[in-house]
Amino acid sequence: MSPVTSDLQRTPTASSGWSRLPAEYAIPASTPSLEESREYCRRLARTHYENFSVATWFLPKNLRQDFFNVYAYCRISDDLGDEVGDASASLALLDEWQSQLEACYAGVPRHPVFVALADTVRKFNIPKHEFSDLLIAFRQDQTVTRFETFDDVLAYCRYSANPVGHLVLYLCGYRDAERQQLSDNTCTALQLANFWQDVSVDYAKGRIYLPLEDLRKYSVSEKDIAQNCNTQGFCELIKFEVERAREWFTLGLPLVGKVDQELAVDLELFARGGLEVLNAIERQNFAVLGRRPVISKARKLMLVARAALGKLL
Repeated sequence: MSPVTSDLQRTPTASSGWSRLPAEYAIPASTPSLEESREYCRRLARTHYENFSVATWFLPKNLRQDFFNVYAYCRISDDLGDEVGDASASLALLDEWQSQLEACYAGVPRHPVFVALADTVRKFNIPKHEFSDLLIAFRQDQTVTRFETFDDVLAYCRYSANPVGHLVLYLCGYRDAERQQLSDNTCTALQLANFWQDVSVDYAKGRIYLPLEDLRKYSVSEKDIAQNCNTQGFCELIKFEVERAREWFTLGLPLVGKVDQELAVDLELFARGGLEVLNAIERQNFAVLGRRPVISKARKLMLVARAALGKLL
């Protein structure tokens, strides 16, 4: 099969999947120009995710487009796995997206994300597996909805979160294993914080990321989660998992001192944002079912102000 999936090769399942997503996500019939593709990625990044837009204020101007390109890839990849509402359709779409990634590395991309991304890949010599690893996690989401142990959750984070940190390091000129491991610690912590914040949201999608062995340890049933019962056992469980996430943030903290100041500002902003999510969970006495903990606007402004001050100093 050619790296590029043609309209004739497209399966009915994939076609129905694209129809459930924003029209601009679809693979176009003709290849856009590099500048059109860059604008596509800029628009997607700036309109889709508030926190990413804030973070880009602190990026060196010469790196912003490359971050937009990487973000656009991650954003659409995530939505292919999470926003379609049909596992078989998502798997078909992820296969097409993988074909576009192969085409990108073969020098014949067609989707605007991959036209823009090809330029980034060439400049920074980014290995293909850093992008394809993310797709492993999104495929897993279609078939694996429960995790027996915490090690199983960590193995999922290995693909769902850690490649993003590697990509950021590549863009900033860092390729060594030591920094990648420290980044993995932070990215895993951020993923865990998101899981503990979104227990009800994830359950509505049919998924439980809390380890089943921990549910049994704290006498929490799936029925408790389904009915939004913040029992004493459930709250004790979330407290335990929050402390675990804090430990992973601590393990990743030394990375801030091993990169240049501009990247350090961004790393600290994201880490402190993740820690604030854990603080928000604690302020609710760990009762997250039916009431998603959020960071207030005032606290978000405080984080941004602190990051801006750090850059000035």
